[in-house]
Amino acid sequence: MRWKPVYLILAAILVIAGGGYYYWLETKTPALPAGFAMSNGRIEAERIDVSAKMAGRISEVLVSEGDWVKAGETVARMDSAEIDAQLRAAEAAVLQAQQQKIQAEALSRQRLSEEQYVQSEFDRTAKLAANGHATQEQLDTVRNSLTTAQAAVASAAAGIDLASATIAAANASVEQLKSVQSDMELKAPHDGRVQYILIKSGEIVAAGGTVVTLTDLTDIYMTIFLPAADAGRLSIGAQARLILDPIPEYVIPATVTFVASTAQFTPKSVETSDEREQLMFRVKLSISPELLAKYQQQAKAGVAGIGYVRVNDSAQWPETLQVKLPQ
Repeated sequence: MRWKPVYLILAAILVIAGGGYYYWLETKTPALPAGFAMSNGRIEAERIDVSAKMAGRISEVLVSEGDWVKAGETVARMDSAEIDAQLRAAEAAVLQAQQQKIQAEALSRQRLSEEQYVQSEFDRTAKLAANGHATQEQLDTVRNSLTTAQAAVASAAAGIDLASATIAAANASVEQLKSVQSDMELKAPHDGRVQYILIKSGEIVAAGGTVVTLTDLTDIYMTIFLPAADAGRLSIGAQARLILDPIPEYVIPATVTFVASTAQFTPKSVETSDEREQLMFRVKLSISPELLAKYQQQAKAGVAGIGYVRVNDSAQWPETLQVKLPQ
């Protein structure tokens, strides 16, 4: 009997706590008017991996976590000593092939001159033979010399073509090695903030290995899950609103940019087990790039909040969901 007052006190505390929690829920998420739907979600951003095209050693990392980088900016460099040496050898091969072509052209001019001289001698001998002043044997000898000279001209011309092909092949090697040399500088493919640095200076990275991970803050969105009754009435381009837990005083405008065509079980990150037991449709609520550009320094991924969507285009947003942004 002595414990009875204690039980009564505990029961009273539980009732008060339950009532307070219910009041908090009602205050935090007021009832929506008809034509709207809501769901818990989390701010997400597209991730961009800056990866090595080939295996090698990272010579230096030029950024730190949290840095903002522009598209095309070098974020890390790989050791390119071996490629640099190969490039110098290829450039030397180009010069060598060019010299060979000069020699081939000089030889071709020499062979053409010889051919012209033998052709003239053949023409004179042919006239003399026609008048009976030269023997057939002399004519055959000069004719043979002319054939040899013509063959030498053709061979010299082929030497020029071979030298030209050698130059083209050497230039192709140079271009290839320059491309590989360029790949030694790992550049950001898009504007973004450095999220992770996975490889440090001096470490070896495998081909395709990620060195730096960026967060694309120009493509931020919230993923929510809605039942078929709401998702079925939702259209691409419908208006949406986001209220984030850290800044509940602000209402962020968004747009429906994706509605899944098939239902799925909601993930474990959804807060209540009742919601996880239902088949839901995934919906993506995107914030406009213009708004993100204005609040670039404040934009962050991973923040939890609530997404509201208008499933009826004629419905009017309630006062609590009117757009309100930081000044």
